[in-house]
Amino acid sequence: MRRTAEISAGFLAFRRNDPLEVLLAHPGGPFWAKKDDGAWTIPKGLAEPGADLFEAARREFAEETNLAASGPFIALQPVRQKSGKLVHAWAFEADFDLAAFASNTFEIEWPPKSGQRRQFPEIDRIAYFTLPIATAKILEYQRPLLRELEGLV
Repeated sequence: MRRTAEISAGFLAFRRNDPLEVLLAHPGGPFWAKKDDGAWTIPKGLAEPGADLFEAARREFAEETNLAASGPFIALQPVRQKSGKLVHAWAFEADFDLAAFASNTFEIEWPPKSGQRRQFPEIDRIAYFTLPIATAKILEYQRPLLRELEGLV
């Protein structure tokens, strides 16, 4: 069966502080540098056709955060980006020491049309946020993940 839209997979870590908090990631690179509200995301990445989506989520979480996710995991309902890409996500409880954070990098021509190639972190920072703050910070299409998690825990 041929896939019609790209698929990404990721993890949503949470901790049961009072109130509940979720771990979000801020995209790296010049496009996102001055964006905050509505720019954060769950750590996620593209899953190749035929790939195990859960394992793709585990790999992407580790590459983008340098943290190891461990279960139990809660499957969340997939969400769809405006581009049509479907994002599968799993939630899990974890109170990470964020000092261990490190992200993989990507390379682009920067500044545009300069002929110069520069590397940027895929994720430039991560942080725990309460749900009201996370709802303002996260990309709009991912907000249903937060609402579903809140209803489950």
